Amino acid sequence: MSGDNTAIEKDRAVTHNTYFLKRTPGDWVFTIINGLIFTVFTLLCTFPIYYLFINTISDNRLVQQGLINLYPVGIHFENYISLLSVGELINAAFISVSRTVVGTLVMVLASAFVGYLVTQQKMLGRKLIYRFIIITMYFNAGLIPWFLNIMMLGLTNNFWGYIIPGIVAPFNIILVKTYIESLPKELEESAFIDGAGYFTVFRSIILPLSKPILATIAVFGAVGHWNSFVDSIILMGSEPRLYTLQHRLYMYLNMATNLSNLMDSTGNISERDLAAALNGRITSLTVAMVSIVPILMVYPFMQRFFQKGLMMGAVKG
Repeated sequence: MSGDNTAIEKDRAVTHNTYFLKRTPGDWVFTIINGLIFTVFTLLCTFPIYYLFINTISDNRLVQQGLINLYPVGIHFENYISLLSVGELINAAFISVSRTVVGTLVMVLASAFVGYLVTQQKMLGRKLIYRFIIITMYFNAGLIPWFLNIMMLGLTNNFWGYIIPGIVAPFNIILVKTYIESLPKELEESAFIDGAGYFTVFRSIILPLSKPILATIAVFGAVGHWNSFVDSIILMGSEPRLYTLQHRLYMYLNMATNLSNLMDSTGNISERDLAAALNGRITSLTVAMVSIVPILMVYPFMQRFFQKGLMMGAVKG
């Protein structure tokens, strides 16, 4: 066994060396330019997050004056500590986490089950149901009819108003359906011969084999639920305890903007309003940073499934 491993390593070394020996000066120029372009692109993508972070840990007065650009000054972490004393933010974070976890889990299970059902040739009205789901991607009644429908269902000022409308996700169902169709049919057939039912096949065969595509749509669902705040504004208007973290961030941004406009229009502002504007802006920056971190932490763990699931789920269209 050790001899085989040594031979494999030698073959890899020879292949690696041959690859570099065959490269022309043009190849090296292309590689260098390509690396520089992607380095610049990476910096452009990461700088906003870096800029946001250094403004949350720098001296608040300097931040208010717009003097923090490339590096932090007067480093402190009091802004993050102060968030722990803001009760509505802790509650909003809990609502956002609960919504993201429950909503993503329910959506993934529903997409997986519906995607599996529409692959079954014996299902009555399979094509009609699938086409009806697809149509909803392109046509909808609009915001007002949607709100009236949600209100008649009793989902306003209700936590389930975040969850139920997002259970059926047509795009995710398409990805799951296409992925399941790429799996060997013999696996299902052998299970049916052994006496397994559709639910048993789905639970014991389809779900374990569909981890890549399920992880992919889980990323889509989690990001969507975590970043959404419009439905919180529309549906939870008279229930502040159900505001999401993004909704609270929106409120802080509005508060800071309104006070800033007041100062610009009158030419002066009271010390109390100035302090409120300062605290509102700093708080909004800090909350924005806190709201970004969870998604940044989730994506690296799902990345190994993401590309494989997305590509295989889109092979057949």
